[in-house]
Amino acid sequence: MSLRVAVQMDPVLGINIDTDTTFLMMLEAQERGHKLWFYTPDKLSLEDGRVFARAQPLEVFAEKGAHAKLGETVVLDMKDDIDVVLMRQDPPFDMAYITATHFLEKIHPHTLVVNNPAEVRNAPEKLFVTDFPGVQPPTLITSDHEAIYDFRARHGDIVLKPLYGGGGSGVARLLADDPNLDALLELHAMIGREQVIAQKFVPAVSKGDKRVLLVNGEPVGAINRVPAEGQVRSNLRVGGRAEAVALTARDLELCKIIGPELKRRGLIFVGIDVIGEYLTEINVTSPTGAQQLKRFTGVNAAAVLWDHIEDIRRNGG
Repeated sequence: MSLRVAVQMDPVLGINIDTDTTFLMMLEAQERGHKLWFYTPDKLSLEDGRVFARAQPLEVFAEKGAHAKLGETVVLDMKDDIDVVLMRQDPPFDMAYITATHFLEKIHPHTLVVNNPAEVRNAPEKLFVTDFPGVQPPTLITSDHEAIYDFRARHGDIVLKPLYGGGGSGVARLLADDPNLDALLELHAMIGREQVIAQKFVPAVSKGDKRVLLVNGEPVGAINRVPAEGQVRSNLRVGGRAEAVALTARDLELCKIIGPELKRRGLIFVGIDVIGEYLTEINVTSPTGAQQLKRFTGVNAAAVLWDHIEDIRRNGG
């Protein structure tokens, strides 16, 4: 089977091929004989009900400094010319991101979009997790400053983070007597009108923030992301350190709780964040961690993903 695959992502020439999950996905697809095109989200268009992308044919190579060869730009009819779209641009989950999901919804599932664009839009990563009672630490989502002060008075040590951020951006820990809460809330208000998240601080984060990857609702494996000394953020892009880790009984329990809903929604490639006993986020936009998982365990989440995509296409989905 040879599939025509368009990858919607951030600029391909700027990625780190040692850590980028999308690169592993593209390399795996190419090795299976699938043909690749690359485009950035701003090159997507909707005209008279049809979706087009100004894209470039792409070849990828496991060679630093020469990892991508791009061809001449062509205009793709995303329904007729493409079999699979990988929607892999990074957040922020803003109106441009949401608009792209509306465009891609018009071609899915005739052209398989991974993940289902309507469900990506309906499952903001820090909101979606609230659909599953009892899996989160105490959490408040609001723009009401008085509610946030009341939450901190009840829970003490908290973490404050933007609702639609990503990669650890804007995450801050506030102790019970920290005088900077007003200033941080003012900064969030200057950035936008979106609500913020206040969450009870989980001390277990010092031992790591586990990223579990799931394909079609089933766990594939996990890595641990350990924050740098004196830091609260464990995201790899802000200095966290990746290390090998095994799935615990609690991890598997959390996957069992959310897995059926991921499958029902067509959220095929998902990364969840687990701190201690708690599930903190369900990442459906462009989850990372597959490179580290393969390096530590030999498990290739990209191969599991392409096995599933090929089964869908083979069975007419």
